[in-house]
Amino acid sequence: MSVETARAHLARFGRDQDILLLDQSSATVELAAQALGTEGRRIAKTLSFGTKEGPILIVAAGDARIDNAAYKAFFHEKAKMLSPEEVLEYTSHPVGGVCPFGVPENVRVYLDESLRRFAIVYPACGSGASAIALTCDELAQYSGALQWVDVCKGWRDAE
Repeated sequence: MSVETARAHLARFGRDQDILLLDQSSATVELAAQALGTEGRRIAKTLSFGTKEGPILIVAAGDARIDNAAYKAFFHEKAKMLSPEEVLEYTSHPVGGVCPFGVPENVRVYLDESLRRFAIVYPACGSGASAIALTCDELAQYSGALQWVDVCKGWRDAE
């Protein structure tokens, strides 16, 4: 089960008991914000892409969208989102609950600059009705992110 995979991963940091299991869906930014009583932009959505070197995850703020030109400039190829079936296969998490916790070692994780505006962000934890409140430093540590990237747009307009 995907939540249990995320829970086991977060246990290594003593944070497994901090997972919020919600009574309502958090499978979209809007639903997660409503369920958590926060702004949608504070939802740390995890986007899944296929690259020549294998699958990657980019965790971005809820109000951010992939900037295709910035993505191509950084990764040196066009952005190609994974299908729902590929997401589950490569990450072990279903669409709506994809998170950077407990993913296979070959899945590279990046964090987008759009998140750094917030003291606390809310990524999913393996299901469409789960989340955890983390600082950006905690998210970087627990996700094993390779680096911060600037590959999203739309969020600066909201400031």
